[in-house]
Amino acid sequence: MSYQNALELNKGPQLGSKSPRGTGSVATDEDHQPALLENQLCVGDFLKIQSAFEIAVAFTSKEICFYDLLSKGEFPCQYKLQGLKGTPICMEYWYDVLDANESILSFGDITGKVQAIVFTTALISLFERPANAHEDEEATVTINWAELLSGYHKCCYILQHNLHHGDWVRQVTYSASLDAIISSTTNNTNTVVLAWREKSKKPLKMTSFNVAEGIHAFDYHSRLNLIATAGINNKVCLWNPYVVSKPVGVLWGHSASVIAVQFFAARKQLFSFSKDKVLRLWDIQHQLPIQRIACSFSKSQDFRCLFHFDEAHGRLFISFNNQLGLLAMESEAGKRVKSHKKAVTCVLYNSVLKQVISCDEGSTVAFWMIDTGQKIKQFTGCHGNAEISTMALDANETRLLTGSTDGTVKVWDFNGYCHHTLNVGQEGAVDISQILVLKETILVTGWERAITVFRLQNFNQYFIQPEKWKGGIQHCDDILCAAFLPPQTLVTGSYDGEIILWNNNTENAHYVLHPDYQRLLKSKWDTEPQKLLSAGRSHSACPSENQATLGPCSFETNTTYNNAVVRLCILEARKNTAETGGANLVSCGGSGYVRFWDTFKKQLLAEFLAHGGVGSIIMSTDKSNQYLATGDLDGQLKIWNIEEYCLNSSKSKITQAPTLIRSFRPHEARISSLEMCKPGGHLLIISSSADCSICVTDVFGAPVWIFGQEKHWQIENSFSLPKRDTNVMKSESQEESVREIPLLSKEESCLDLPERSLLDKKNKDGSTYNVRPSEVINLGIKYKERNILKKKTHNLYKGEFIQKSSSAFRSLSIGALKELPEVTKPAFLWDPEKYFREEPKEECSQIPEPPLLSETLNAVFDEKNLFPKEILDRERRAKQLYQETSSEVKIKRNKKQL
Repeated sequence: MSYQNALELNKGPQLGSKSPRGTGSVATDEDHQPALLENQLCVGDFLKIQSAFEIAVAFTSKEICFYDLLSKGEFPCQYKLQGLKGTPICMEYWYDVLDANESILSFGDITGKVQAIVFTTALISLFERPANAHEDEEATVTINWAELLSGYHKCCYILQHNLHHGDWVRQVTYSASLDAIISSTTNNTNTVVLAWREKSKKPLKMTSFNVAEGIHAFDYHSRLNLIATAGINNKVCLWNPYVVSKPVGVLWGHSASVIAVQFFAARKQLFSFSKDKVLRLWDIQHQLPIQRIACSFSKSQDFRCLFHFDEAHGRLFISFNNQLGLLAMESEAGKRVKSHKKAVTCVLYNSVLKQVISCDEGSTVAFWMIDTGQKIKQFTGCHGNAEISTMALDANETRLLTGSTDGTVKVWDFNGYCHHTLNVGQEGAVDISQILVLKETILVTGWERAITVFRLQNFNQYFIQPEKWKGGIQHCDDILCAAFLPPQTLVTGSYDGEIILWNNNTENAHYVLHPDYQRLLKSKWDTEPQKLLSAGRSHSACPSENQATLGPCSFETNTTYNNAVVRLCILEARKNTAETGGANLVSCGGSGYVRFWDTFKKQLLAEFLAHGGVGSIIMSTDKSNQYLATGDLDGQLKIWNIEEYCLNSSKSKITQAPTLIRSFRPHEARISSLEMCKPGGHLLIISSSADCSICVTDVFGAPVWIFGQEKHWQIENSFSLPKRDTNVMKSESQEESVREIPLLSKEESCLDLPERSLLDKKNKDGSTYNVRPSEVINLGIKYKERNILKKKTHNLYKGEFIQKSSSAFRSLSIGALKELPEVTKPAFLWDPEKYFREEPKEECSQIPEPPLLSETLNAVFDEKNLFPKEILDRERRAKQLYQETSSEVKIKRNKKQL
């Protein structure tokens, strides 16, 4: 695990300085300065009250004010709590996730007092409002602290203690698992105090830890039941809340005072930050340092620090006075298979060649086999060093179009030869989001409010310049996506959430769809949009007078563009939508919502939250419009069954989501592109991500394969083929025969395509731009010719030669079956006893026992019969000599002893 260097995110005015009202910051004046004593900003967490968000701010005037953040215009102060005995310098807010009505706002002041307001109806009201106050009025309700102590407000009560004895309370928090309020000071006595909340007794039961020289901050881990303290004596101590005598662990390593600590709960690790701007990561179980980061966060020596780790997204925030530093955790990519060296931006499926085409930020295009996952080839440096943001295929899937941030779209064949370069950005950098290839035009969108169009009649040279879109500018913001609904409807979606319906033949817009309004556009084109075309990204442009507003349309958009339309999908399989009603257009975007529209009745039929809290999402659907796949910024992929969803129009908008079939996380980062394909009858989902990987899986739970993995897969062996209807098989075979026509040679191809490719169309002079087929296509021709020859040699049966056409079923003739001759039964069926009766058992002849081995030997085995006499005599004389010499040695030895 590693972290990137810190970045200065904000350099706003100093906190506590005056700021104009209505700018989104808390208004201040001379009598109400936010409390900035030491290093604490007295701002509580967000309070959810009446489906709104509020923020609590403590002031040096011993007041706490509650502001409504979602109010239009200025942030009104709803409640003002006055009469506090000491200035609050730290606050913390907690609420029950199961019942948000129960919540606790705890705060500590400069007198050493810790106090907590326990709310019982936080979703309804924090405090009692006067009887004469109306709910629609934005008047501030003033509340005295003595009223809370007396119990006048029935929706809350007070808890407090004064065990710190005049020391400033540096940090305070409420732990739900301990049911206690934890607070700390920089004093060496009663450094950390735990005030246990007992519902049966009003007084708090308290216990305290004594830490030498005091602490700056602490953090509590509920699952490990540990409290970590940031010591002024350069040590990080780990405490058991029930053992106050000594810490259970001490982490050594900092050379300066530790000012912040926070647990990494998922990995049982701990962050600590010291005064010398050194960040350390610790292993809690082994009490050992894992990583040390010494970054130049801020050049100032004296700074106030706030520390927060966003565990869900792996981001660490550290503030230095008016600067905010961000450390982003890098994923452990050592075990992760990478399909590309850089982040993958787009993925396509070529149904003719059964290949997956992918591109990345490094301007590389790769080709993969869908059946095995094997990489066939790749082209590098397609747009130099510029990022390839999107791709598209032509109608016959024989040309590849790549769009880059260098402001160009290039047209390639599959040999890597560039045939045309479309000058999209007019020699400037642009952000191309989509390329839409139609019958007569190529539309490019993504970076301005006008549609960039290239017409087929201009494809007679290498460099091609765009032409003006006849409909002019109708969007108020950048066009991010487009889709085509046959026969002539073009749909475009923009960053501000508007979806405009165009007539593709006349190129005039006639209607605007938005989740909050709908409006009609006249077909007459004014000359004013031409002036707006040169204005670039000027979002102040409003609709002209020729636009008649239908519904509550407000063009003063002060929203955060949560309705941005990122993807549009046409449900082409629903062909009877115009007569029966129902949705035929799906949109998704910045808010995580998926919306279903009826373009004929100009109506929003349904919307549901597909991915909450992740921002922008993308989507894709299969050709039969049975399933919808959505992906978010966290790498989460969801598959929905939309076959029966919004088939009929309704007066009220549907908010219930369709059936969720599968939800999983194949990627570790943002999903950049989704594609659904059906090779061999298996519906597969291909997804690319910023984590440099491309994954493929099916709808119902097959394993996730990654292109580039060491072991190749076999699609055919991984699924069980369901039985299909013969009519469906026949239609599919006819479709495959049409698609295989580009693979045949000129002599074999006798059928004409119903619709020729845009890039293969001839000009008036007879020249074609179908320069040469790719190498892969040539290999396919040779392979098919060889197979045809083999089939011809094996189709000779009874002297007849069966000619096969492009469709194998057309040459079959079905007639009445001939009557079979009468079959006689075989002999073993007429007389089974003759063939199957049991034969009498014959008596087995007794086998005589073999004689004993001793009886068969002619003579007893002896050494004299085995070795020659000379050898035996020599051995006998050697033994006698040895005995004589040994006896003489014994006699001499005995004489010496005497």
